[in-house]
Amino acid sequence: MSALSHSSSQELTHSKGFLEGPRSRWREFTFTVRVMLEFIRGFRTLHFVGPCVTVFGSARFKEDHPYYKLTKEVSARISELGFTIMTGGGPGIMQAANEGAKSVNGKSVGCNIILPFEQKPNPFLDKFVNFRYFFVRKVLLVKYSYAFVIMPGGAGTLDEMFETITLIQTGKISSFPVVLMGKSYWQPMVDFMHSMVEAGTISASDLELFILTDDIEEATAHIEKHAVSKFNLDRDRPRPQQLRVLAEV
Repeated sequence: MSALSHSSSQELTHSKGFLEGPRSRWREFTFTVRVMLEFIRGFRTLHFVGPCVTVFGSARFKEDHPYYKLTKEVSARISELGFTIMTGGGPGIMQAANEGAKSVNGKSVGCNIILPFEQKPNPFLDKFVNFRYFFVRKVLLVKYSYAFVIMPGGAGTLDEMFETITLIQTGKISSFPVVLMGKSYWQPMVDFMHSMVEAGTISASDLELFILTDDIEEATAHIEKHAVSKFNLDRDRPRPQQLRVLAEV
């Protein structure tokens, strides 16, 4: 077993142990310290990356897949608006988004997760930080971004998408634009959300928290209007943090 595999296995054991129930106070304390240090490492790495747009999506799409190509194109256009492209740092859609940014000499950063099967940072990153814990990684992916692009993906992408929408819905973060791309993929989910409105579990206004499109110009125009103009962004340097209502951890 490689050193990286052994380290990943240890971190997986730490996470499982924490989630299995009460442990000794000392073990709970040391876990809390590890989480704190992971946040601090993320803050130090990402503090000066500039206003970001985070792109979520599957790690499984290859370079010849239409969604990979669409992600690369839309990320290049968003990068040309002056944003840093932020992703989970891995392969698939994440790599496509970072590659799109680099294709137009834009900034590109990643928040990579340490996994037993050795997910490695993709080669198109200017900066990246490795995380042990998914919940720390998700906070950092939201903290520095003023818009979110959701490409087709699996359970992890759904988790990231709905957590972001929930944070906006509940006012934990500001009303940043969320763009779902891949209409044929996401339409059944959007239809289900309409049934949730009918059932009374969400409000009709919640459907306005995102747009669904395959049009790159529509996506970038939406971000331009609801992120750049709304928050008066200076995309050459990070905005003052008082503009943001940070997610509670």
